[in-house]
Amino acid sequence: MIESSSEQLRCIAVDDEPFALRLICDDIGKVPFLKLMTSCSSPIEALEFLQKNTVDLIFLDIQMPVLTGTQFLRSLNNPPLVIITTAYEEYAVEGFELDVVDYLMKPIPFDRFLKAANRARDQFHLLKDATPTSPEDLFFFVRAEYREIKIMFDDILYVEGLKDYVKIFLASQSRPVLTRMNLKAIETKLPGRLFCRIHNSFIVPFSKISSFQRSQVFIGPTAIPVGDKYAADFRKKYGPSA
Repeated sequence: MIESSSEQLRCIAVDDEPFALRLICDDIGKVPFLKLMTSCSSPIEALEFLQKNTVDLIFLDIQMPVLTGTQFLRSLNNPPLVIITTAYEEYAVEGFELDVVDYLMKPIPFDRFLKAANRARDQFHLLKDATPTSPEDLFFFVRAEYREIKIMFDDILYVEGLKDYVKIFLASQSRPVLTRMNLKAIETKLPGRLFCRIHNSFIVPFSKISSFQRSQVFIGPTAIPVGDKYAADFRKKYGPSA
């Protein structure tokens, strides 16, 4: 669901409130690089549409009858990019755990909507440019626990350096992989188009950044500092909105 035949991102909007749905559709229509494919008043209607059509981005409400937005998102095997649109703050952590691009609180000012759309476009192009061409573009090996362990690039949440060791935190397991390497050595194994060193002790994948502030980024609920030495390079690579 990531590839697109044009520069526009193909979108759908899902919301059970007609007025809110109309507002989202109107905002989508104001952004030249967004193309509204359809609007859906329920997740079930959206599922039916996705079975027959390819979509790059979903604007998704959460609090809906029968099936919530997060339940709908978890049901998708290969979900596109998602921007949450909701009146409820309490779902923010769950939303970012599902790797949503952004979390918009209703009523949504258009400048905030546009910022989220720009972020989705940046992430879309990062994912598109990162399409692997060989098995070596998918993983690498590290020595840990007396064996060679395969690490998938898209499984990495972040990497933390600890003198002569690094911890590799993965989405697929709660316990990090500890390997005897320094951060500079592991940095050479990670594709620069996918990862960025943001601190003397941290490397992060662009695709796992859920939000950021001037001096830190968030991987879901985890805050990671951005060092002054690396801030300019990070902003340049992550996009103008950083």
